Amino acid sequence: MEDFTDTSGKVQVKYPEPLIQKSDVLSIIVYSDAIDGGATDALYNLGNAGTGSESTRGFLVDLDGYIQYPRIGKIKAEGLTKAQLSEEIRKKVTGPLSNPSVMVRLLNFKITMLGEVAKAGPITIPSEKVTILEAIGLAGDVTIYGKKDDIVILRPTDSTVEHGTIDLSSKKLFESPYYFLRQNDVVLVNPNKNKARLSEQVFNQRLSIAFSVINMMALLYNIFHQ
Repeated sequence: MEDFTDTSGKVQVKYPEPLIQKSDVLSIIVYSDAIDGGATDALYNLGNAGTGSESTRGFLVDLDGYIQYPRIGKIKAEGLTKAQLSEEIRKKVTGPLSNPSVMVRLLNFKITMLGEVAKAGPITIPSEKVTILEAIGLAGDVTIYGKKDDIVILRPTDSTVEHGTIDLSSKKLFESPYYFLRQNDVVLVNPNKNKARLSEQVFNQRLSIAFSVINMMALLYNIFHQ
């Protein structure tokens, strides 16, 4: 962060509440004041049952944007925040359940790091909230061949892919809509000029070796066929 001064200060950072997307897997747990030891509540929590990893359980948001909820049926989830979906379910179970509360959590929050980072590939985020700086840290930092001032963020939506750039060396980083990453974002760290020079040097070295081998084979051919 090259344009920060050595004085202290505060930067206002806004965290946009993420919206639920198609193919998200949601953990939804219903609690109530039922006095039967939770047996009634369990009837509304069947989607969280099963074996396997946590991300394979829960409620899948289908390609139409709905989840199929026990004893309620289809509920539109796409485009809602977790709090909004929680309230929708709470209203539908009020009546059968006494004073219900609903907790919604995303199980498969994932981003993908590509390009000039130490560890490229997908990263699962259990906290559902990650900044570009944290993501780069999880990927082992930008290599010496990466451009820190021109990092590309690819953000898939329902029918398009939004893209933007971010400059890690600027204090305006915290004002960027890409400072907080979203579900399924792809972060691409482009190579700098040093990487291009290195690639050119490696190519020239390999080409020189290839010519040397060819010349040696030609010389040996001439020696043994005279």
